[in-house]
Amino acid sequence: MLFLLTFPFSSPSLAADDERCHPEDKAALLDFKNSFSNPESLPTWHPDTDCCGWYVVDCDEKTNRVTGLTLVYSSVSGIIPDAVGRLTYLQRLRLHKIPALIGQIPPSITKLKALDYLDITWTNISGPIPPFLAELQDLKFLLLCSFDNLSGTIPPELSRLPNILGLGLDRNLLTGHIPESFGHFVGSVPSLILSHNRLSGRIPKSLANSDFSSVDLSQNQLVGDAFMFFNASKRTSTIDISRNMLEFDLSGVEFPSSNLIALDISHNRVFGRIPSQITEAVYLQFLNVTYNRLCGEIPQGWKLKYRSESFDESSYLHNRYLCGPPLQPCKANGN
Repeated sequence: MLFLLTFPFSSPSLAADDERCHPEDKAALLDFKNSFSNPESLPTWHPDTDCCGWYVVDCDEKTNRVTGLTLVYSSVSGIIPDAVGRLTYLQRLRLHKIPALIGQIPPSITKLKALDYLDITWTNISGPIPPFLAELQDLKFLLLCSFDNLSGTIPPELSRLPNILGLGLDRNLLTGHIPESFGHFVGSVPSLILSHNRLSGRIPKSLANSDFSSVDLSQNQLVGDAFMFFNASKRTSTIDISRNMLEFDLSGVEFPSSNLIALDISHNRVFGRIPSQITEAVYLQFLNVTYNRLCGEIPQGWKLKYRSESFDESSYLHNRYLCGPPLQPCKANGN
């Protein structure tokens, strides 16, 4: 009892010596919070507490600098505050499913030289994809998916990101051509996700130089050939070029059989035969060539490792002259 009388209960606030968070980072985070029209949406961000213990904030255990800010399913309202650029040790910035986040991507974000993961998805951020994002030289993953808000063309400068592993610009209103520079990434070659946009024109031939780990160009307005993604020596695991206006002869292509897991060329104008070499894609788990102009007999003798059965008719329908199991038998003349 004497102890309790002598040492009354302390307040939840911390002495400066007990706080892990660097004061510059704390000040930047408080300004970040107060820039929104409803800062009360971040109730744990209190100036009397250690910011390394705040909700959605991560700190390095050795340096105590803020390295991660992951704000998801939040009701904060306003633009991305310039104060975010003062978190100079930030490595991961994720702003996901924040419907009241508006405005454009601010130039202050280029001050985050340590950033390797930038995810601004399912928000109402609008405007063009800024070329200045290429200044984030440590960036490994760039994910910008606004569900029909980001517009304009794709900046060719993004190919200058030397460490990029994943480039996701899907589900926007992007127009124009795929940059020719995407066949000449200066460092690593990323997975390329550009689906659900309004991209048009031909796929640049230069993309044949890049060994993409995954490609998704589906639901655009692309025309012409797609030979650049088909080569037996490539390591691509997913190729989705469906729902475009592509028109090329499939007969002469070679599939990246050592890694291919999913192939979707449906809803195009692809013609010719399905090469028998496709049966050597032993890891293939998904196949869709429907709604094209393919002809001839479907190759048999699959050597699939992770499917107990070969692909059923749903993979081949709506090709008028395609025949053989699992479709109707081929006629004597081979059609």
